[in-house]
Amino acid sequence: MKAVRALCERPFAGRLLTVRISSQLTDGLFQAALGGAILFNPERHADPLAVAGGLAVLLLPYSVIGPFAGALLDHWDRRTVLIWANLLRGLLICIAAATIALGAPDYAVLVAALAVTGSSRFVASGLSAALPHVAVRERLVPTNAAFTTIGSGALALGAGLALGLRAIFGSDNAGSAATTLTAAALAVVAAAIAVGFGRLALGPDHPDVDGAHVDERHPRGPVLRAVAVGFAHGARAVVRTPTVLAALSAIGGHRLVFGLNTLMLLVLARHSGSSGGSSDGLAGIGLVATLTAVGLVAAAVVTPVSIARLGRRRTLFVALAVGTVAELSLVSFDTVLICVAALVLGLIGQMAKLCGDAAMQIDTDDAVRGQVFSVQDAVFNVAYVAAVTVAALTIAPDGRSPLLPVVGAVLYVVAIVVVRVIHPRLDPAPRDETLSPVRPGDRLPT
Repeated sequence: MKAVRALCERPFAGRLLTVRISSQLTDGLFQAALGGAILFNPERHADPLAVAGGLAVLLLPYSVIGPFAGALLDHWDRRTVLIWANLLRGLLICIAAATIALGAPDYAVLVAALAVTGSSRFVASGLSAALPHVAVRERLVPTNAAFTTIGSGALALGAGLALGLRAIFGSDNAGSAATTLTAAALAVVAAAIAVGFGRLALGPDHPDVDGAHVDERHPRGPVLRAVAVGFAHGARAVVRTPTVLAALSAIGGHRLVFGLNTLMLLVLARHSGSSGGSSDGLAGIGLVATLTAVGLVAAAVVTPVSIARLGRRRTLFVALAVGTVAELSLVSFDTVLICVAALVLGLIGQMAKLCGDAAMQIDTDDAVRGQVFSVQDAVFNVAYVAAVTVAALTIAPDGRSPLLPVVGAVLYVVAIVVVRVIHPRLDPAPRDETLSPVRPGDRLPT
């Protein structure tokens, strides 16, 4: 890809992409290893409600504290945050692997994994908030599309790596722990790469240091104060920016649908595995995940072109409308249609995500950008867990519940209406910020 090669010639852009790849390899490997350790482990058993409960333990606590903690991304040097958050993540992964190896109860494993998830989301928000500091504004949409999609590919590759390691180490507690432990090494690699950034090269533009510019939007004060007001600042910035609010509504709608589909697929896979062996269930999940990843890659090409020609508003309309049709096709529970729908839903979900990223990176001030991305994480997780919980309470034992895809299609239609009402007809003009690429050793002005 010529655009990606040209981008990576910029000193810090290539390094940020490398950090994203290693970070999301870590996420993919850890998540897949954890899922295999709990769902497809002959020494453990989990029903749909247990899956929903596990996801709630993993995702909801961070969804509550994330917008507060996101203030730290707008308070501290983001380079420092990326280094220490990755090192902490590596340590926490080691602890999670130990709980699996010792055969600890599921709740103990999930509590350890909760801490890993929190540090992982902190890294992800930091990467997204830092991107405008290594890309010129004119290329921000295609740059974000490339970064996000390559990162999603790394996530899928990490999951595939976990499946390969699982085949080598085994599917019991000891083998699952060994697979999980591998992710810790990748987290340390991500931290080592982040060391190469210059001080404040990734922002924030108004750090809480002596001599920094201070005004109502960029107050200087203790870290605890920054965290305490983080949620209010992030939520206020979202509400005051219609493009961001509309995009988050579309993303939230998609995550609700994705949650319904995820549990439905897991139950279908487990039912298939109970009759044909656990490998059949894992193979089915792997195929759907691969096709979803293909859709994510396609979105990197489709979304920038669509935004350039149609604008973000119409791009969201088209994505959600196509998603409605794809979701309705799942009512048949036909294997071929499920595979096609996985590819399409991966495409349109990533399109909505890229529209949201563009709105947050272009239409919001750098002083609250980390907090806004943390609000997005909260929407991601709360919507997903809520949908999984509803599905767990209503799904048939074999996973064939036609009402769930119908509800998913209705959710897409609701999201279309919300976007139509909230999103301006024309995308706003870019904010007046200087986003020229930095060079090694450069320090952003304060």
